[in-house]
Amino acid sequence: MQSKIQDYFKFIKFSHTIFAMPFALIGFSLAFKEYNVTFSFILYIVLCMVFARNAAMGFNRYLDRKIDAQNTRTSQREIPAGKISPKNALIFVIINSILFSATCFFINKLVFYLSFVALFVVLGYSFTKRFTAFSHIVLGMGLSLAPIGAYLAISSKFDIIPLLFSFLVLFWVSGFDIIYAMQDYEFDKENNLNSIPVLLGKKKALFLSSFIHLLCLIPIIAVYFLYNFGLLYITGSLIFLILLFYQHKIVKYDDLSRVNLAFGTTNGIASVLFSAFVIADVFV
Repeated sequence: MQSKIQDYFKFIKFSHTIFAMPFALIGFSLAFKEYNVTFSFILYIVLCMVFARNAAMGFNRYLDRKIDAQNTRTSQREIPAGKISPKNALIFVIINSILFSATCFFINKLVFYLSFVALFVVLGYSFTKRFTAFSHIVLGMGLSLAPIGAYLAISSKFDIIPLLFSFLVLFWVSGFDIIYAMQDYEFDKENNLNSIPVLLGKKKALFLSSFIHLLCLIPIIAVYFLYNFGLLYITGSLIFLILLFYQHKIVKYDDLSRVNLAFGTTNGIASVLFSAFVIADVFV
């Protein structure tokens, strides 16, 4: 039983929840300070994040199972390795999708209605590599729903500040996913799968990733002036930007040996530290 649970945790890469979850907590913090709600709302937000991500990652693994089996890098993932059957994977996706919308129902009507739009985006991403090189942008859109979604859960209305944080997530995720996709450049090219590296080549793809990460400056600066943040926000932003710069220093188009360090470790640290400083500034 424990082994099977571990298989499902590996199946959905649960540790990668750390990318978007801290930004959802930023959205929660912005609304929590402004609206009179109980702190228990954070439980709904965490559950929504977990269920939505489980559904998205599970569906991606289900849809890509044949592709993963052919790719040396991914052939040992849970479905091609026989640890989780395609049928059980699909059931897992359906259950988590239902739980996501059900949790949204208990938050408010607006969030419940928008939950179907969110599912369309996060599940639809899995199809995009089959017809467009800009699947990285769609992935960024999916994760960018975290801060605005958490804000809506409390406020039931849109606001410019959490929306700007969503744009920050969009640029950040799209940029680092291009770097991650460089690992499968040869395989994707041979199998007619679309990605920015396949479209532009690895060298130009890495340059585009750098440019997209540079765009992160726009929402970071805009939020600072619009919300009147202080020193803590500036510190967190500088750490975040330095870590983005660092991952571009350690990954070269002709040397991808440290992609996992850039993708997993560096971005995870960047997300947690940035969010911690922003949330501290909100309440201080």
